[in-house]
Amino acid sequence: MSIMEKVNYYKEDLDMFETSNEKFEYIFDLGKKHTTLPEEEKNDATFVEGCSSAAWLVSECKDGKLMLRAEGSSEMAKGMLSLLLDIFSNQDIDDILSFNPQELNKLGIIEHLSPVRQQSLEAFLNKVYYYAKRCKEAS
Repeated sequence: MSIMEKVNYYKEDLDMFETSNEKFEYIFDLGKKHTTLPEEEKNDATFVEGCSSAAWLVSECKDGKLMLRAEGSSEMAKGMLSLLLDIFSNQDIDDILSFNPQELNKLGIIEHLSPVRQQSLEAFLNKVYYYAKRCKEAS
């Protein structure tokens, strides 16, 4: 699935819920499947600076795709990371770099995030774009 197909997939799921609380419960449920990183991968280089709770993002370039793994420390971070990893991981580098992050507003949850959580989302996206640019330069 492309990035936009994944965004639309999650939008359909989130549209089933009437309230922001129900949507956040869905996000928390996604976080229950969240994986952890080995301790040695949680370091200054992988730390997502600007997140409201501790989060780490690890990348790998593989066959023109960006592979991502992450760990967050709060329930919200785990859920949002699970969602965002599914959207962005294993995608073509050029597709990531050309993706307009405003498209994530279609999910119907961004506007319900606190300003601090919105900054966390922006910090995560900045790290994803940084990794994608680095992969493109290396290829």
